[in-house]
Amino acid sequence: MSKVKYYYDPETLSYRPIHATNTNRISNFVLFILSSFLFGLFSLLILLNSDWINTPSEVAQKRLIQNYELQFDILNKKLTQIETVVDNIEERDNNLYRDYFEASPIPEARRRAGFGGVNRYKDLEGYDNSELIISTAKRLDILSKQTVVQSRSLDEIESLASNKAALLKAIPSIQPIKKEDLKRMASGYGWRIDPFTKKRRRHKGMDFSANRGTPIYATGDGIVKRADNRSTGYGNHIRIDHGFGYLSLYAHLSKYNVKRGQKIERGDIIGFVGNTGRSVAPHLHYEILKDGVKINPLNFYLDDLSPAEFDAIVNQASQENQSLD
Repeated sequence: MSKVKYYYDPETLSYRPIHATNTNRISNFVLFILSSFLFGLFSLLILLNSDWINTPSEVAQKRLIQNYELQFDILNKKLTQIETVVDNIEERDNNLYRDYFEASPIPEARRRAGFGGVNRYKDLEGYDNSELIISTAKRLDILSKQTVVQSRSLDEIESLASNKAALLKAIPSIQPIKKEDLKRMASGYGWRIDPFTKKRRRHKGMDFSANRGTPIYATGDGIVKRADNRSTGYGNHIRIDHGFGYLSLYAHLSKYNVKRGQKIERGDIIGFVGNTGRSVAPHLHYEILKDGVKINPLNFYLDDLSPAEFDAIVNQASQENQSLD
C-alpha cells in the first residue's frame, strides 16, 4: 500500500490528502531520470579529469611518457660523458697540439657559443616536460657546434703538421761545403774590411775558403730560382727558393750543376767553388734571406756540426778580418 501524502490547507486549517495524477507521476519520473542522467554525466566528467580513473589509452600514454623521461635521463648522462671526452680533447688541442705548431688557442667562448637571435626551441615550449626537453636540445646543439669547431681545428692542425714537415726540410740548415773540404771559414757576417777598397763594409754573408772545384751542397729543399752571372759582384751564382720566405744564395762558382726551375733536395750538389765575380781567391760566398732580408747564416747550422765545431765557427766568424769579396 502506497503512502498517502498530505498538504496543509490554510483555509480549512486542516490537512488534506494529495491525489497524484498520472500526469504528475510521469512528470516526476521524467524529472528524476533527467536529473539522474545529468548527475551521472557530471560525475563522469569529474572522474575522467581526475587521477582516480584512467582509461587504457591514458595508462598507455603515461607509461610512454615515463619511458621517454627515463630515456631522456639516460641521454643526459651519456651527454655528460661525451662532454667530458670533448673537454679533454679541447684541452689537449689548445695546450698541446696548437701550442706545438705555434697556433693560437681557440677561445672558450667560441667553442661553447650558443645560438642567439630567434628562439630555436619555441616549438618545444608549453609541455609538461618542456624544461627537460629544451635543456637536452640545447646541450646537443652546443655539443654539435663544439664537434664542428674541433673538427676544423684538427684539420688546421693536420695542415700545420704537413707544413711543419715541409718547413723543416726547406729551412737552410747544413753547411754548404763539407768540413773535410773546407780550408777555413774565411769571413763571417757583419762589418769586415773590403779586400778591394780596404774600408769597413757590411758583409752580408759568410765566406768559405776551399779549393777550386770543391762541391757545393744545397742547404735545404727548394727550387732553383737563378743560376747565372747577371748580378753585380756575385759572378756565377745560384739562388734557391726554399719557400716559407727563405732563399739561399751561393756566389763565385766555377760552374753549375743545376739549372733554373730545377727542384732540389738538401744535400744535392748544386755547383762547384770558383773565383768568379768580385773575388780575390777561390771561395764560396753564402747568404740566407728571410722575407727579402739578409740574415746571419750562422744561426741555421743545425744538422752537421758538433757543439765544438759550431763554437769554432762562431769564434772565426766573429773576427773582424778581411773578407774575400
